[in-house]
Amino acid sequence: MSINENEDKFKAPSKQGSGPYRRLTQEGDAVRSKPSIILPHLQESEKKFFELVASGDVLSVKDFLDKNTGFNINCVNFQGVSALLVAVQNHSEPMVEFLLTQQGIDIGDCVLHAVKDNQRKILESLLTRLNQIAPSLEFVGVTHSSDFPDYVTPLILAAQCGHFEIIELLIQRGHTISKPHPASCRCSDCRVHLERDDLLHAESLRLNLYRAVSNPAYICHSASDPILVAFQLSQELNECSMLVPEFRVAYSELSNEISTFAVDLIGCCRSTSEMELILKQSAAHPNTQQIVEATWGGDWHEYKLKSDVVAYSLPLIRIFALPVIALMCLIMPNHTLTKHWSIPLNKMISHIAAYIVFLIIIFLESNLDKTGQKRKPPNSGLEPVIMVFVAGHVWNSIRMMLLMGPKGYFKKLWNWHAVISNCLFLLTFLFWLASHFDAINNDQVDLERKYWHHLDPLLIAEGTFAVAVIMAYFKLMFFCRLNYYLGPLQISLGKMCADMAKYFTIFTIIVISFSAGLCRFYQYYDGMVQIDDNEMKTQQVSSFIDFSTTLKTFFWAILCMSPLESAAVIIENLPGETPKTTIINQHTFTEAVGYICFALFEIIIVVMILNMLIATMSSTFQRVLDNLDVEWTFGKTDFYLEYMLQSATPSPFNLIPTPGGVTMFMEMMNGTRSAGNNEVGGCCQRKPNKSSLDGNMNELEYPALMSLLVQRYFREKDEANQAASELDLLKQEIHELKALLNDIITEKE
Repeated sequence: MSINENEDKFKAPSKQGSGPYRRLTQEGDAVRSKPSIILPHLQESEKKFFELVASGDVLSVKDFLDKNTGFNINCVNFQGVSALLVAVQNHSEPMVEFLLTQQGIDIGDCVLHAVKDNQRKILESLLTRLNQIAPSLEFVGVTHSSDFPDYVTPLILAAQCGHFEIIELLIQRGHTISKPHPASCRCSDCRVHLERDDLLHAESLRLNLYRAVSNPAYICHSASDPILVAFQLSQELNECSMLVPEFRVAYSELSNEISTFAVDLIGCCRSTSEMELILKQSAAHPNTQQIVEATWGGDWHEYKLKSDVVAYSLPLIRIFALPVIALMCLIMPNHTLTKHWSIPLNKMISHIAAYIVFLIIIFLESNLDKTGQKRKPPNSGLEPVIMVFVAGHVWNSIRMMLLMGPKGYFKKLWNWHAVISNCLFLLTFLFWLASHFDAINNDQVDLERKYWHHLDPLLIAEGTFAVAVIMAYFKLMFFCRLNYYLGPLQISLGKMCADMAKYFTIFTIIVISFSAGLCRFYQYYDGMVQIDDNEMKTQQVSSFIDFSTTLKTFFWAILCMSPLESAAVIIENLPGETPKTTIINQHTFTEAVGYICFALFEIIIVVMILNMLIATMSSTFQRVLDNLDVEWTFGKTDFYLEYMLQSATPSPFNLIPTPGGVTMFMEMMNGTRSAGNNEVGGCCQRKPNKSSLDGNMNELEYPALMSLLVQRYFREKDEANQAASELDLLKQEIHELKALLNDIITEKE
C-alpha cells in the first residue's frame, strides 16, 4: 500500500453523515469559542444608575427610579458590587439611607464593608434595616460574599480590625464572640469537628477567631483585667504554634503582639502606687522592677551601699545569728528586729547561711574514712544533724507546694531539683536503716568490704548519698542569678540543657540503630589473643560482643573515648603444617564492615550531630547575651519571688512552729489565701510602709486604674498613628511637588 493510499484511508469524509468524522472547511461550520467564566454585566441603564449613586446625588437617583419603574435595584457589576455597596464604600450616608428605604433592597455584605471601613453611622443604618428584615441576620456572617468567609460576623471583623467604637456598638446590640477552643482541646464538640469538618477550614477559623479575641480593642471591652487576659492568651497562642505547625508563624506573631500590648499597658503606669496596684493583681514584670526591688530590700536601704566583699560575707556572719532569729520569731513575732529579718533580702541571707552549714556537714560526712568501715550505718555523730536538716528541706518543699500549688511548683526546674535531692537523702536514710537491721539479724558486722554483696544496703546508701551531695552542692548555681554577670550564664546553661534534651532523641536513635546491628558481630572473637612473629600479643577488644558492650562502645565514641581498635578483628593463632608453626588468619570482610560502621557512626555523631548541637547551644547563648537585660531581669525576678514566699527561719529552724507560721498555715487550710495572691500581693502586703491597700480597696481601684491605663494606651496609639499619617501625607505632597516641578521644567525645555 502506498503512502498516498494510507493518507486517503485516514481522511475524513467531506460530507456530513458519511462517517464518524468530517472535515471542517473554511466555508463550513466553524467552532465558536464559548466563555468558561460567566460574569454579570451592566446594561446601559444600570451603568447610568451606578454613576448616579457614585455621584452621591440622592435627588437624581430618586428621579431615575421614579422614571424606571420595576428597575432592579440589586443589580451588580462584573465584580459583584451592588449600588448599595458603592454608596457604602463612598461613605455616602444620605445615599445609603435612601437606598435602604427601597423595597426589596439586598444588603449582602455591606454590613461587613461598613465595619471594615469603620463607618459607624452607616453601620447603624444597615443593622437597623437588617433587624427589620429578620432580627437574627445582624449576628451572623454572609454566605455568598466574595470578600469575607461565611464565619466572619460583624463583631469578629470589628475585633480583627481593632475598631474600638464599633466593637462597643456591636457589644451593646448583643453581639458576642465564642472564644476558640485551644488546639489541644479534645472535648466532645472538638472531636466531632475533627471527624466531620475540613481540617484547613477548622484551623483557619480558629486562627481568625484568635485574631479577633486577642485584639487589644476587643480585650479592653470584654475583660476586666486586660493584662492577665493578654498574658493568658499569649501562652495559649504559643501552645497553638507548637501544635499547628502550618500556622506557626501566624500564631507566634499574634502571641508577640498580644504580649507587647500587655507590656505597653503596664508601661502606661505613671506612679508607684499604680504600679503597686498592678503588681498585686498580676505577675511580676520587668516594668514593675522598682516595686519588686522596694519589696525585696524593705527598709534595709544601706545594703545597696555595701561593698561586694561585705555583701558576700554577710551569710557567714549570719550563721551565728540564726538561733537568735529563730528564738525571736518564736517569742517576739511583732518585734522590729523580727520584721527586719522577715524582709525577703534578709530571708535569703538566712537561708544561704543555713545552707552553708548544711553543705559543710554533708562534706564532712562524705569525707569519712571508709578503710575500716564495718557493715553497719556510719556513726560519726553527723547523721542525726543531716536528718534534721533534710527534714527541714522536705517541709520547706511541702510548704512551697501548698503556697504555689502543685502545677505552679513543678513548673520550675529548680523545684524538681529540690524534690529529687530530698528523695535521694531520704533513700540514703532508709538504706542506713536497712543496713542497721541487717547487721542485727545476720551478725556480719565485721565482714570485710570486698566480700559484701553488690546490692548491700550500705553500698546503695553510699551511692545515693554521693549523688545527693553532688546535687546539694549543685544548688549553689541557683544563687548565681543575683549576679549581673553570672546570672545570664546560669540562665544560658539551663537553656542549653533544653537544647541537649532536644538532640537526645536523635542521639538515642542513632546509637540504638548501630548497636542493634553490631550487638553480637564480634562475639566469636571475644577474648582471642594473637601473637605475631616478634612475640607481641594483641587481644580482641570487647566491643561488639553483646548489646550492652556495643552500647557502651558507641556511647564513649560520642566523646571520642573509644579506642580505634574497637573495630579490629583479632583471630588467635591457628596451628600450621608443622608442630612449631602457626597461621594467622584474617576475616577481612567482617573487619571492613566493622570499621566502616564505626567510621560512619563517628562521622554522623561527632562530625554532624555533635557540631549541630554545639552550634545550637552557641546560638542559644548568643540570644541570651543579645537580650541580656531582659533575661537577667526575669531570672532575678523569679529568684525574688522565691524568697518572698520563703519563711523567715531556714532549715532546720523552720521545723519549730512560730505564731506567724501557724497562722499562715491555718489560713492556707481554710482556703483564705490563694496561690496567686501569695506570689505577688502577699509580698506587697508585707511591706512595712503604709501605701498598701486592702482587698476591698483593690476591688474598687483596680478597674478604675485599668480604665485609666486603657485610655492612655489608645491615646498614645492614636497620636502615633496620627503622626504616621501626617508623615505619609507630607511624603505624598513632596512627591507631588517633585512631579509638578518636573512638568514645569519639561514645558520650559
